Amino acid sequence: MKRFPTSLLNGYRNFMSGRYVDERERYRVLADQGQKPHTLVVACCDSRAAPETIFDAGPGELFVVRNVANMVPPYEPDGQYHSTSAALEFAVQALRVKDIIVMGHGRCGGIRAALDPNAEPLSPGDFIGKWMGLVSTAAEQIQGNSVMTATERQTALERISIRNSIANLRTFPCVKILEERGKLQIHGAWFDIANGELWIMDPDSRDFVRLEG
Repeated sequence: MKRFPTSLLNGYRNFMSGRYVDERERYRVLADQGQKPHTLVVACCDSRAAPETIFDAGPGELFVVRNVANMVPPYEPDGQYHSTSAALEFAVQALRVKDIIVMGHGRCGGIRAALDPNAEPLSPGDFIGKWMGLVSTAAEQIQGNSVMTATERQTALERISIRNSIANLRTFPCVKILEERGKLQIHGAWFDIANGELWIMDPDSRDFVRLEG
């Protein structure tokens, strides 16, 4: 039998002797009464951009769905498998979250792949390529901008993708209705891995503004 990763076993032991001891009662209440998170965060799978770490959130505070490049697809009740849409549906309809945050980040591998016209599929299924098709139109427009550097093009698409996902969120009837009634708020955010900066999207101008520490 292959050994479970040692680093994770050590991490679990540290958790049990540290954070779990401090929050034992909170975990028991969550187990007995269920979760009531106030916010849904749509984030990237990237191991460097974990929402619970960035927002210093405790257990039960955030409902997090992570996928490649933190994207929300449009509402498509077509009978296919839609994991992000399922998580969104549960968060909004069952958990009644009050806020939804689409959080992108710098140096995103999925966005980099979308901008690379020579990118080869990683497998015959090309799941990443098909998934990144959600931002293909914007990617094609940015690819041809020779005035921008490669880093500038990537940052631009990372932020445009956040706006695109927010627009897709509003194609879901349950989201649109609750937002119009003032019972749900939608936010955009972008995290810079290199220096820990968090940029928040202004709801009116849609510009990203750095949050002062």
